[in-house]
Amino acid sequence: MEKVDFKKELKHLYQASANEVVVVDVPPMNFLMVDGQGDPNTAQSYKDAVEALFSVAYTLKFLVKKGPVGPDYGVMPLEGLWWADDMAHFGSGSKSHWKWTALIMQPPFISPAMVDSAMAAVRQKKGLVALDKLRLQTFAEGRCAQILHIGPFSQEAPTIEKVHRFIQARGALRGKHHEIYLSDIRRTVPEKWKTLIRQPLQSTTGVTPLQRSAGPD
Repeated sequence: MEKVDFKKELKHLYQASANEVVVVDVPPMNFLMVDGQGDPNTAQSYKDAVEALFSVAYTLKFLVKKGPVGPDYGVMPLEGLWWADDMAHFGSGSKSHWKWTALIMQPPFISPAMVDSAMAAVRQKKGLVALDKLRLQTFAEGRCAQILHIGPFSQEAPTIEKVHRFIQARGALRGKHHEIYLSDIRRTVPEKWKTLIRQPLQSTTGVTPLQRSAGPD
């Protein structure tokens, strides 16, 4: 049976131009999730969350590959929702107050019982500390603006501001800042890291999906 690439199946949600902001409607999808707080560069809890997510995600993939539940598929990239109770902290250099949800999208045929089985298998082999915080949850994001950022995370600010200006010209920001990490940063130089920047929007101008920004800023 042919392997399914959900990044291609959901191309409009996992690929984007680095030159212009577009609007997409994101349907409800299921994700493995772990919540936490702190600077992702230094917080052990963030590293633990990522390790638990990928361990369970790959265990699920191999369970599916061995059984009759669904087709073989590629594990989806890591994603992150980011916010702070006081958004002044989110916009400043201090990241210790940041809150986050680390998440990985799952195919629709992945059930809670399958996740429980995968978590039990991982717990038996590795006993990861973040496993008890992991859950399978449906996330309905709705209408969003997004663009691709190429480069290190520390240089995202102008790209994020471009998305915010696009939204504010048409309505208002809502929801949480969303990033999708398309590059394996262990094997790619920072100048070539690809991160999809997404922000939910509340439209007041009748903006339609895949509407683009008027031009480069």
